[in-house]
Amino acid sequence: MNEGKLGGRFRFPGSSLSVQRIGYGAMQLAGPGVWGPPRDPDGAVAVLRHAVASGVNHIDTSDYYGPHVTNEIIRQALHPYPAGLVIVTKLGARRPLDGSWQPANSPEDLTAGVHDNLRNLGLDVLDIVNYRVMGSGHGPGEGSIAEQVAVLADLRRKGLIRHIGLSNVTAAQVTEAQAITDIACVQNNYNLAYRHDDALIDDLSRQGIAYVPFFPLGGFTPLQSSVLSDVAGRLGATPMQVALAWLLHRSPNILLIPGTSSVAHLSENLAAGKLTVSPEIVAELGRIAAAAVPVEL
Repeated sequence: MNEGKLGGRFRFPGSSLSVQRIGYGAMQLAGPGVWGPPRDPDGAVAVLRHAVASGVNHIDTSDYYGPHVTNEIIRQALHPYPAGLVIVTKLGARRPLDGSWQPANSPEDLTAGVHDNLRNLGLDVLDIVNYRVMGSGHGPGEGSIAEQVAVLADLRRKGLIRHIGLSNVTAAQVTEAQAITDIACVQNNYNLAYRHDDALIDDLSRQGIAYVPFFPLGGFTPLQSSVLSDVAGRLGATPMQVALAWLLHRSPNILLIPGTSSVAHLSENLAAGKLTVSPEIVAELGRIAAAAVPVEL
């Protein structure tokens, strides 16, 4: 596979928004535990500017990162925003003073969250807002999300949101949401070793809907595999570059948002878009999930 500099492009359904398939996730720009300011504020600004200078035009963020920290850094680094930059944010959580992650999914919470994102990003309208379901650990929570999606649909009608997405959801919740409004993307936990969403990815691909894996490199439990390391050695790449390249090959609707607070690491991640991976290697890597010991990522 060789899909160009940043993995080729993807156009969100029913939209003029078009992005490179390798983007950037801003979560790591906040301080330790995604709380407070970064240790190196100038370095955080430099990472964002390097990403955009390298062709990245898809940035994933949330106003509960910090809280408010990553959005404020994005605004400082990039505002006024370059034409074509797509900023995707998410709602559904809050960070009280103890630093915990708590649900924030009432109509009042969601409405306030949209206005917080608009203010801290310096925008009049948000490109895409994902409603994130706060489940157990990093898995989706069960139950209806109709009320929350309906609130976002109303905010869209008011002109505050262009498109609506979902995060940390089940296939049934996607179907429920689609009965209320168009869904532009789904952001769930998925990587080489954690492939519970294989069927959902294929279904979304048939509909032209983006699938954005969070923890594409394993998250708090980084991917470790002798097969992955062996393939990386043969390709002259890092294991993480190979893991990202596999995701690009997995389905054309997959968009990547690997995060980092390092310019050097960012450059390594972006280079995965130029990595050529043969069908035989793709098949070899695909067997990692079957051999992996189940873990909570």
